[in-house]
Amino acid sequence: MPGKGLPPALIESLRGVAGFEEMSFCRVHEESENFTSVRLNPSKLAAVAVESALQNWLQLQEKIPWCEWGRWLPERPSFIMDPCWHAGAYYVQEASSMFLWHALKQLFPQPGTRPLRILDLCAAPGGKSTLLAAYFQQDCIVANEAIRSRVNVLTENITRWGATNLFITNNDARDFERLRGFFDLIVVDAPCSGSGLFRRDPEAVTEWSPQHVKLCSERQKRILHDVLPALAENGKLIYSTCSYSKTEDEDILDWLVQEEGLGSLPLTINNEWGIVPSFSDETEASGYRFFPDKVKGEGFFVGCLEKRLPAFEEEARLKRPKKWGGKGKEPLKNWLKDPEKSLVFERSDHLVAVPVHLENEYLRILEATKLWKGGILLGKMAGDDLVPDHEFALSGLASESVPVVEISLPLALQYLKRESFDPGPLPKGWALVAYEGLKLGWIKVLGNRINNYYPASWRIIRGS
Repeated sequence: MPGKGLPPALIESLRGVAGFEEMSFCRVHEESENFTSVRLNPSKLAAVAVESALQNWLQLQEKIPWCEWGRWLPERPSFIMDPCWHAGAYYVQEASSMFLWHALKQLFPQPGTRPLRILDLCAAPGGKSTLLAAYFQQDCIVANEAIRSRVNVLTENITRWGATNLFITNNDARDFERLRGFFDLIVVDAPCSGSGLFRRDPEAVTEWSPQHVKLCSERQKRILHDVLPALAENGKLIYSTCSYSKTEDEDILDWLVQEEGLGSLPLTINNEWGIVPSFSDETEASGYRFFPDKVKGEGFFVGCLEKRLPAFEEEARLKRPKKWGGKGKEPLKNWLKDPEKSLVFERSDHLVAVPVHLENEYLRILEATKLWKGGILLGKMAGDDLVPDHEFALSGLASESVPVVEISLPLALQYLKRESFDPGPLPKGWALVAYEGLKLGWIKVLGNRINNYYPASWRIIRGS
């Protein structure tokens, strides 16, 4: 008999699938145990005392073996009350999906001779995009989300992470044909029937049906077909779902090989991890299955492929946006830690900093897509003074000459609630607020009081 609440049709469809053991699979879905995991942000761990602060709050346990920055937690803490989370020191991510890190280590073991171009096609809420940013710290990463209502949460999570090389777009897959042959890697964590999340979200069971699986499979094929023209020759595709259904997993790999001309790229894994290698029926393309009775994580599937058909990148006549050249240009240099490493552009009435070595990539993306966020928003000029943006505070781009106020946990929570607080005597002007060396945001000192510039929409609601 199927496990409590599991659709009989799902169990029937999984019989004969590599790694499926019905009794243990059903048993683990009857149990209430869930695992919480986080992925640390390597670019922010250098701050003084961050690791000890994380350990005190999160009680970090053993590493997740397929991702060196992943950690399991003994229980789920109140992340919203942790200033380190607000500062982007870690991302709360399901352990199975961190397998992307292991795939990247084998597909891209060495830095390229030029900046690589990476597209995370279905990016919200941002777990894989921030993982890509941690791995490809100098390369160009486009985090795209087609659903307009999900772009805001993607932007918040990427802003917290603080990477300067992430660009957010709001496009359908077919729109990337305008960047034909542009990307060296495309990650498609495809919309799916979600059966791999039944243990974490039992209500999702009510939405599952064989018909829904079939519809998801057809949608996955459309998305992949539409985006593949943007993949360069010899470019890599990482395809994943949180579905157990072969129709959405191995069968899609067969379709990619047979209909789209891609070649399968097997990965080397450690048998002790509990990840199950699988092979598609028609082409024996390699896939990797995560079952919750075998790993400390939820259901997941991933396959890696390579484009072996010619793909010629189209030349583009780039329209160059206006670079910042106002009379505040020289004072602005005093705000930036390494001003020679950033190009500052005007976008609407704001100033945006883009890494110098990614100028051409930025201009191509700006021209060909609906760019939601490009580079780091520094702020806007008010006369000769910069009114700094929250993105700037979390980015690590601020000069060491910008005043930093280190505050305690109680004051940090007051700041994050957007309340008034007393940080002690300070010179007038803008200052960064920090907790355990991690920047949280801006304040402006006005004589005997301060203005709290933490974003109102991000604040901790009183009493959380």
